[in-house]
This record gives sequence, structure tokens and C-alpha cells, in this order.
Amino acid sequence: MKYKDASCTVKERAADLLDRMTLREKIGQLIQPFGWQAYERSVDGDIRLTEQFVASMREGGVGSLYGALRADPWTGVTLETGLSPREGAEAVNLIQQYAVEHTRLGIPILFGEECSHGHMAIGATVFPVPLAMASSWNTELYREVCRTIAVETRAQGGAATYSPVLDVVRDPRWGRTEETFGEDPYLISEMGVAAVQGLQGEGIKSDSSIMATLKHFAGYGASEGGRNAAPVHIGRRELMEKDLLPFRKAVRAGAMLLMTAYNEIDGVPCTSNRELLTTVLRGQWGFDGFVITDCGAINMLHSGHHTAETEQEAAAQALLAGVDMEMSGDSFGKHLEQAVQDGQLSEDAIDEAVIRVLRVKFELGLFERPYVDPGRAAEVIGREEHLRLAREMAREGIVLLKNKQALPLSEASGKLAVIGPNADNAYNQLGDYTSPQRREGIVTALDGIRQRAAGANEVLYAPGCRIKDPSKEGFAHALQCAKEADTVIAVVGGSSARDFGEGTIDLKTGAAVITDRSGLSDMDCGEGFDRAELGLSGVQLELLQELHALGKTLIVVYINGRPIIEPWVDEHADAVVEAWYPGQQGGHAIADVLFGDYNPSGRLALSIPKHVGQLPISYSAKRTKGKRYVEMDLAPRYSFGYGLSYTTFRYSGLKLSKSSMSPEESCTVTVEVSNTGGRAGHEVVQLYVSDVYSSVARPAQELKGFRKIYLKPGETVPVSFEITNEELQFVGANYQWIVEPGLFVIEVGGRADQCLKAELYVEIDNQEQIKE
Repeated sequence: MKYKDASCTVKERAADLLDRMTLREKIGQLIQPFGWQAYERSVDGDIRLTEQFVASMREGGVGSLYGALRADPWTGVTLETGLSPREGAEAVNLIQQYAVEHTRLGIPILFGEECSHGHMAIGATVFPVPLAMASSWNTELYREVCRTIAVETRAQGGAATYSPVLDVVRDPRWGRTEETFGEDPYLISEMGVAAVQGLQGEGIKSDSSIMATLKHFAGYGASEGGRNAAPVHIGRRELMEKDLLPFRKAVRAGAMLLMTAYNEIDGVPCTSNRELLTTVLRGQWGFDGFVITDCGAINMLHSGHHTAETEQEAAAQALLAGVDMEMSGDSFGKHLEQAVQDGQLSEDAIDEAVIRVLRVKFELGLFERPYVDPGRAAEVIGREEHLRLAREMAREGIVLLKNKQALPLSEASGKLAVIGPNADNAYNQLGDYTSPQRREGIVTALDGIRQRAAGANEVLYAPGCRIKDPSKEGFAHALQCAKEADTVIAVVGGSSARDFGEGTIDLKTGAAVITDRSGLSDMDCGEGFDRAELGLSGVQLELLQELHALGKTLIVVYINGRPIIEPWVDEHADAVVEAWYPGQQGGHAIADVLFGDYNPSGRLALSIPKHVGQLPISYSAKRTKGKRYVEMDLAPRYSFGYGLSYTTFRYSGLKLSKSSMSPEESCTVTVEVSNTGGRAGHEVVQLYVSDVYSSVARPAQELKGFRKIYLKPGETVPVSFEITNEELQFVGANYQWIVEPGLFVIEVGGRADQCLKAELYVEIDNQEQIKE
């Protein structure tokens, strides 16, 4: 049989296999049930297949399984019932063995896993959330993180991850902001390309690579009011320039999978949008992987968007639009066969989707190597070098927002009081899409500070309050600790921790307690947890105000998944540190920054407003954005690209290699960057371009490049960027990417609102626009 002959081309093998398949078997390749329901652990500890899974394989099979190793409250998989890395690999092998050896054609299963910031399986390394990693502005380091995630995931049999998230955030009240790379399409594009390169490595056939899935296509980050999956109201040009750009670049980088978004754009749901999924994605961009829905998105066409009268019609709409596989829904499995019989679909349309899925499986090498080595899984997952990388990434993503000479800490800082609900809550610093964790594997802020301060500073601790609970019963103990201290480190923020059965904390002692009071949940962020406001939840601000009243040095550390707007904190705290959700090594990273063992180098990947009423807010707003509100101006509290250091940098000598250029040419931009302080440190050099006059209204400023450099005290280095037509183009009146003649302002600096400027004139013969 040709499809089993590895010497044949992928195209030949896929075509041969397709010819041998029944309609039911073809449809089976387009469905993806929940993977954790495919097996169970017996009383004696053995892993065995469930009757449900075996029955589905007998009825035509399944092409993929979602989250076979996923562990969290949704799956019901706990530390006690879940699988170790070795056991996880053995379970995947058992499932795969049935597919390969006990079905008619022996087609292997594609295992898709959640790996937003680490494989969502027990024992895997937990890195900082993507928003924190974007704040590092270090694509090389992020690429290395993604390589590590790929190694750990493929070791257990996972061949695809449902990341990176390339959504452009307009309103950070959205609960999924933590999963994104922020507000800017260029920065998102660079991080997205790094993710594809890191996850897929030199080739997806490698035992150390997995397929990247670009999501959510498209406009998901522009939802109405920051509400998850709400309608999106943007024009075609904005969609192309902002929301589609990161996807376009990641497709060009070789991404193999793409996931549709729940939302609709101008009335058309993305899951049934043929223009997006076929005309643009495949026709214009040449994407040759396959498209998968988000969980339950096809059902939503019928029961949510109401664009399909029946679920069968919804299934037909999605397939005809360009969807190849349904994630964790039952529409394809239940209705596609009948849709063919009723004439809503042709079998040829199903064949197109099936051939794309089969081709990917051949390219992954699953037919030759369907199984994994459990011993390797036990060896590589969670190894020490991966923990070191998690710590490095966490500290590079920490942003110092304010510092009135309160940091770095030293012996002179005296006795330390670590106060706050996020100081010693392990799950609160990990973010959403995290598996159950053993407490000893997580370094909290308190853990990190105690370890670093040992022998130099005495450390006291009190939680003070919870994230959302209005109780102030812990205030007295917290204030007593603070009174005994010289410096107060308040660790507050938000939580995306789902209910892992860990209970809550005793506000008087800080000890963990189990309670049936569901109202004590800390979760105020994460998928499905959109907010109307962006201030601190519960009584956290009141706690900070009472701590400040003691007259001690007050350092505020935020651990959270979206920006926090607290003007009082910005005004009264002696230092403010934004740590985001820093992952399992976050406590060490926070201590590294607080004590000056690492000079903070994180820069904001999104603007932080003064007031929620300023939303949406972005550095790249149009020039006609308005003047001001009655109550305040339009400037953010902290601008995009902002972040302080323990040293200072000076920019000088901005030069262009030419004052004018044609679109076929390039121009070199050079600037001198000097470390004028007393400490070595990293600076993020940012390049912005402004098109002064254009045929359509344009943003006043757009990021087009950045470099993260390291400078010793007194050191000066030149930093260069190349300006080509790609940095100058935009979507013109006819919705084509073009470059127009005229004046451009080139800006270089350490943040969006503080740059040196130079002028560049673009000349085009006969004043014709140059298309990309």
C-alpha cells in the first residue's frame, strides 16, 4: 500500500490513503473529541482505554484528540488522579496503539495539547504568561522557551499546541489579555514568528518539535467592551493592518495550524467566514496547513450567532468556509454524513479537508513513528535547565513602573514585611491554562524574598486580605507586621487561578485552609473573567492605604494578568513593580529584581491608562483621536514601551544613511545609545515610523523595529535598523498594500513617547504608488 511506503511523497501517500477511505472514516479524521475521556485509571493503578473511545474508533475513528494530558478543574484531573510524565507517555502510546493496530487503515491520531506558557500537563515546566514574555521584548529568549515547551510536549506524544495567541488587544478588561502579546501588531508579529520557529524547530518531523496553531483568527482581541467572543466592529483596513498582520507573518514563517475565533466581524462569524479562511488565508497567503475551530464554535453558529437554522447547516457552513477539523464539538461527527446525503455538501468538499489533515500527519512522521519513549519523557520534562530558563524569562518580563530610590533593596532596607494576598499564593502567580502543581515546585514571592534575604534581612509575612473577599479580618495582623518592619513589600494584584481544591488562606496566620465558601475564590482574570473596571479587586487598595499610613517605605509588586489602574498607588507608593503572572520560578525572579541581582529590563507591551474611561487607548492611535476629556487628558499613565531601570540611558546622534529613497531601496538608521548610570543593564531600543501625509488616515506612530542590548556602565554602542518598503507600507484606498511618496518621520528611543526624530523622504517616479 503506497500510503505506508515512506519513499513515496506526502502528496502521493495522502491521495492513496484517501482513496481507500469510506465517507465515515473521512469524517472521523475531521473530529477531535476530549482526549482525557479516552482512558481511565483502574483501581489497581493501571491505565486502560474507555469504552467510549473504543466505540468511537469502531464507528469510523477520530483524527485527533484534544488535551489527552490536560489536567485542571475542567477535566477533573488532579495531582492524585493524573499521570506523571512517564505515565502520560505510556497512556498516549496505549491510545495510539489502538488506532494503529486495531483499526482498518491504521491511521495514527494527532494529539493536540494546550501549551500557552508550558504544557498543561502534570510535571511540565510553567513559564510566565505570554503577556509577561512579550514584556521582555526578547524574541530570542522566547524562541528558546518555545523550543523547551516543544521538547517537553512531544516527549509525551503531543504533536500540536494551541498557541500562540496573536490577538491584538484593544481593551484589557478582556480576561484573556494575559494570553496575548499586547496591543501592537508589530511586536505581536515578532513574538508570533519566534513562537513558530521555536515550536516547530527545523521541522515538525523532529521528536523535539510540535506544530504551532495561530489563534484566534481573527479580530478576537477587538471585541465589544472587552467581552469575550463579543461582536467586533472594525473596518476592513484596520483588520488587515492590525489584526491580520501577525497571522500573515506567522503563516509566512511556516505555521501549520490555524484556529478560528468565536466572534463575528461585521455580522459574519469567523468560523463560517469563507473570505477569511479560504480567499485570504489560502488564496492570498498560500497557507497549506489545516484549520481547526475553537471548542464548540460550530454549535455557536446555530445557538449563538443564529446564522444557521440547524446544527447540520452550521456544520456545512463551517466546512464550506474552510474549516478542516472541529475541536471538541459534535457537529461534524453528527451531521456531515447527512449533509452529504441531503446535498448540502459534496463528498469532494470533505475530501479537501481530509487530505489537508492527512498531509500534516504524514509530515509529522506519525505513520513511521507513532509512539514515544516514556523514559525520555521522564528525563526531559521539568528538568533543572528548564527551571533556570523559566526564571530568566520571568525576570526579563518584569517591568519597573516607579522607583523613588526605594529599590534595589539592601541590608540597609532593614527588616522586611512581605504583605498581601499574592505574596505566598502559588496558583495566583501562574496564570490561566495551568495544570495542578505541587507546592514545593513553585517559588512564591515570599519564598524568593526569604531565600535572598537570608542572613541579611529579617522577613515577616501576613496575607492581609484575599483578592476579591471584602473581609478585613487580616488587616490587624498585617499592620502589626508592617509596624515591626522598616520596609513593606506589598504583593497584590489579581488571579487567574481556577479551583484546584487548595482552599484559601487564613488571613490571621497565612496558613492554607479548606473551605466550602466558593465566594472566597480569588479568580478575577482569565478566560471568561472580563471586568468592567481595572482597579484592584476586593479591599486590596484599602490595605495598601493603611500600610502607607504607617510611614514606612512601601514597595508595591503587582502579580496579575492585565493592567491595573490605581492612581493612588502610582502617586503614593515608593516603588511599583509589574511582575504579571511570572510562572513557577516567579518568586526568584521578583527577588532578583527587588534586590538588584538583575537590573529590570521589561518594557510594557501595552499602554496602561490613567482611568478605565480612556479605553481603548494605544500609542498608535490616529491623529484625529480627539483633544481631551472634561476630567483628564488622553495620555496614558504609562506608555507603550515604558519601563525603568536601575541605570540610565542616553540616546544621541540619530542618523539616516540617506535623506531620500525609493521603495526599491533601503535606508540605514543609526543611533548611539549610552549607559550613563552606575550599573550594567539592558535597554530596549525602539524604532517608530510616522507617515506624515497619506491618502488614507494613518496612525501617528507605528513600531517597526526593536533591539534589546546590554551595556556596561559608561559604555556606548551604535544600534542600527534597516528601513525598507515593508516598514513604510500600508493598506491603501483599494485595500492593497502600498508605499506612497512623501515625508516620513523616523523615531528612535526607549519608549513610544520619548524618541529622537529624523526625516526621510520617499520618492517614486511619476508619483505612482508602489504595491507590495
